[in-house]
Amino acid sequence: MAKKKSKKYLEAAKQVEAGKTYTADEAIELVKKIDFAKFDATVEVAFNLNVDTKQADQQLRGAVVLPNGTGKDQKVIVFAKGPKAKEAQEAGADVVGDDDLVQQIQDGWLDFDVAIATPDMMAQVGRLGRVLGPKGLMPNPKTGTVTMDVTKAVSESKAGKVTYRTDRDGNVHVPLGKVSFTKEALEGNFKTIYDVVAKARPAAVKGQYIKHVSFTTTFGPSVTVDLASL
Repeated sequence: MAKKKSKKYLEAAKQVEAGKTYTADEAIELVKKIDFAKFDATVEVAFNLNVDTKQADQQLRGAVVLPNGTGKDQKVIVFAKGPKAKEAQEAGADVVGDDDLVQQIQDGWLDFDVAIATPDMMAQVGRLGRVLGPKGLMPNPKTGTVTMDVTKAVSESKAGKVTYRTDRDGNVHVPLGKVSFTKEALEGNFKTIYDVVAKARPAAVKGQYIKHVSFTTTFGPSVTVDLASL
């Protein structure tokens, strides 16, 4: 049964012309204008890609630092021991630990946004796969969260690093910032992630690669981008 749309959502949707596609800057301006949340909502971009995610070489996964940040204060934890644990603390990690931190998460604690681990900790952290994996929190070399350079990893996460990955339907969702951001700041963040996704085109893909791009806010309706304008 379809969820009934709120009156505010329907009013906002009326301002999006049915069947129309917008340039990226027009779409960003419009989603900002029609947002009705009582808080500083997140602006998100969604890509629908012509990829077969059943094929390992057609799955996109990675991370990128947005030039204008995300507007969110990321809570970062680091699994590390000895000098690397001290390095993580000095870099600004919110929580640093080894076996004790693994146990804390096994006991149900999940109050963080990013998890980073040094390679030597992955044998222990691997036990958390069933908990962290579905939430997109599992450290992974492809996203730069399994690394010996914990200073860089923590700094980038705090500065506005976002991860991206295809879901089973070939969609990629990435936060671009907040409604309070200027249009120029959101455009800059979008250009960065668009370039990354475009360059990640799998060699096996034939024909059109990026099939659909749209912007939305936390509760607001989506606005479709004219692909020819990108």
